[in-house]
Amino acid sequence: MNSNTSALLTDLYMLTMLQGFFHEGMEAPATYEFFVRDLPPERGFLLAAGLEQVLKYLETLRFTEQELAWLASTERFDQNFVDYLAKLRFAGDVYAMPEGTVFFPNEPILRVTAPIPQAQFIETRVINLLHFQTLLASKAARCVLVAPEKLLVDFGLRRAHGAEAGLLAARAAYLAGFGGTATVLAGKEYDIPIFGTMAHSFIQAHDSEPAAFEGFAHAQPNNVVLLIDTYDTEAGARKVVEVAPRLKAEGIAIKGVRLDSGNLAEHARKVRKILDEGGLSRTNIFSSGNLDEHMLRELLRSGAPIDGFGIGTRLDTSADAPYLDCAYKLVEYAGHPRRKRSEGKATWPGRKQVYRSYNAQGRYMQTDIITIEGDVLPGEPLIQAVMKGGQRLRSAEPLHESRERASRQLAQLPEHLRALDTTPPFSVTISPALEALASQADREVAS
Repeated sequence: MNSNTSALLTDLYMLTMLQGFFHEGMEAPATYEFFVRDLPPERGFLLAAGLEQVLKYLETLRFTEQELAWLASTERFDQNFVDYLAKLRFAGDVYAMPEGTVFFPNEPILRVTAPIPQAQFIETRVINLLHFQTLLASKAARCVLVAPEKLLVDFGLRRAHGAEAGLLAARAAYLAGFGGTATVLAGKEYDIPIFGTMAHSFIQAHDSEPAAFEGFAHAQPNNVVLLIDTYDTEAGARKVVEVAPRLKAEGIAIKGVRLDSGNLAEHARKVRKILDEGGLSRTNIFSSGNLDEHMLRELLRSGAPIDGFGIGTRLDTSADAPYLDCAYKLVEYAGHPRRKRSEGKATWPGRKQVYRSYNAQGRYMQTDIITIEGDVLPGEPLIQAVMKGGQRLRSAEPLHESRERASRQLAQLPEHLRALDTTPPFSVTISPALEALASQADREVAS
C-alpha cells in the first residue's frame, strides 16, 4: 500500500474524537473551514493550491482490512467502533476557492459540510495537503513576479522534506508560473515540462572538460546545456567555444551553459562576452545555486545576462517562511453557528462566502468582504461548489487551467502587493451579517 493514501495518515486524536462521536450517536451535519490567520513576514498575499489532492483523498478515503486489524490490536478502540470505521466513506459537500486564486488572512479557501465524524476525521490530511502546496505556490509566485520573462525551473527534490513534498512542490511551483521542474515523476504525473543538465561529477569523471562536454553532447544532442564552473568558470566558457565548431559540424547546437557557483552576476557578464565573441550569441546562460526571489531580484537589478534560473532548496523548504498559521475549524453544527473564542485564536462562525471587486484597470479594489453564505454582495464570489455527496461536480481541473488562473490573479494584484518587502496589508472586511452571526453563536453556547 502507498502510505500517502492510508487512512491512518492522521493524528490519533481524530480517531479518539470519532470514537466519542460514535458512542454518543453524533452524526448531525457539521461544517468546517480551512483558512490562514496571518501572513508570514514580508508576504502580501497567498496563492491557493492543493485542492485537487484533497478531492482525490476524499474520493478514496477508506480503511483497509489490515489497517482495521492493526487498530483493533492497539486495544485503544472497541470492536463496534472498528466495525464502524470499516464502512467510513466521505459523503459530504465541499466548497472551495479554485486553485490559483489569490487570497488573504481569514478568508476560507475550503469549506466542508458532512456528518461530523467524516468532517472531523479528514482535518489532519486536509491541512497537510492545502498548507504545503499553498505555502510553496505562494513563494514560487513571488519568484514569478520578480522574473516574469525568465525561465524558472524547480530544482528542489533532493532538499525537499520527503518524496511527496518534492513532487507536490514541483506541482505547486508550476501552478504558480514556473516553466518546469527537474523532478521526472512530476513530468509523468502532472504533465509538467522537465529540465535537466549535468552534475559536476560528470565533468570530474572525464579527463578534460572538452571531453566531458562532447560526450554529453553526443548523448543528449537535442539538449546540450553544459555545466561550466567545475574548475574555472571563464575557462570553462572558452572550452565551450572550443568544442562548438566540432559539434556544429555534426549538427549539434549548444543550447546553453549553466553557472552554479561564485558571483553569478559577474561570471554571467564575463561568460556572455566569451560566448558572443566565440560566435555563440544564441547560447543561453542558466544559473542555479541557493537562489530565491530576493536573489533573483538582485541579479536582475544588476543587469546580469542570465536567461533562466534553477530554484531549489530555498523554494522547496520555503526557507524564509516554512509554515503558515492555518487552521481547519468547526463553524456550524446541527444547523447552529459555532465559533472558537480562545484568546488570539477566535474564529468567525457559519458558512461563508468571500466577495472581491475590481477597478477599471482590472486590479483588486481596496478590500475583500467576508460574509455568510446567502448574503449576496457586490463583486465576484470566490468560493464555489466542487463536491456534493462525496462526488465531484466536474472532472479534475487540468493543471494548466489552474496555472492560467494564477497568472491572471497575479496580474490583478495591486502594485504594492507585488513587492517582496513588508507592505501595507490588503484589507479584508467582515460584513455586518457575519458579525451578527458571531453574536448569535456567542449567545447560543454557554461559556
